[in-house]
Amino acid sequence: MRENRLKSIWASGGVVVNGWLSIPSSFSAEVMAHQGFDSLTIDMQHGVVDYQVAVTMLQAISNTPAVPLARVPWNNPAYLMKILDAGVYGVICPMISTREQAEALVQACKYPPQGYRSYGPVRASLYAGADYAEHANEEILVIPMIETAEALKNLDDILSVPGVDAIYVGPSDLSLALGCRPRLDQTDPPVVEAQKKIVEACKRHGVVAGIHNSTAQYALRMIEEGYQLVTLASDSRFLAAKAAEEVAAVRKTGTKTGQTPAY
Repeated sequence: MRENRLKSIWASGGVVVNGWLSIPSSFSAEVMAHQGFDSLTIDMQHGVVDYQVAVTMLQAISNTPAVPLARVPWNNPAYLMKILDAGVYGVICPMISTREQAEALVQACKYPPQGYRSYGPVRASLYAGADYAEHANEEILVIPMIETAEALKNLDDILSVPGVDAIYVGPSDLSLALGCRPRLDQTDPPVVEAQKKIVEACKRHGVVAGIHNSTAQYALRMIEEGYQLVTLASDSRFLAAKAAEEVAAVRKTGTKTGQTPAY
């Protein structure tokens, strides 16, 4: 089976730089995959990506060293097993708030005897190798999202579940849960404190801590605190930010230009 490079990076004490894909396009996924990210996550929860498009995006990523991940819509065995069969090397699952939910997530992602994942790696065996089923339980990453007040209370219980490789902080939902405005790169004290509490708990349990960031500057701060999986914005955010920057640069020159009305 093809090695999951993320595990090797973490085992050596390194940090994984992750990209985020919300545009339903194999070409944009291919472009992102050539930019040096260690991994790329296809967002099937809040993005506009459906399963068939996700498969074409995975095919585009497979020509590069980037490790393919996916955020599933929910802790649902059907979602989990189907995207694993498509060839992702890890799943990020939203709204995991209890030990029982974390256990259910792990079991749906693991073949027996560790879990009850159904056998049918239709594309996964093409991407990973003919011996996929023999090694999938060791190579596939299971990553619950910590983003609720209940999850913070149950943090040690969640992190102690066998098979949980990493956790992923969803700053916006975590902010809402703590009574703050939802946003990335948080500076609100309750969220900052919670993010520190999470990474400290991860260190105690030997679980990798991951977090979504808007900027490289904030990601570097999170790395200093101990996060070993940092996501940089997303493909759609990069596109919008660069387009806005270039348009603004032209308009600042004072050159007479037209502007298309917004409808």
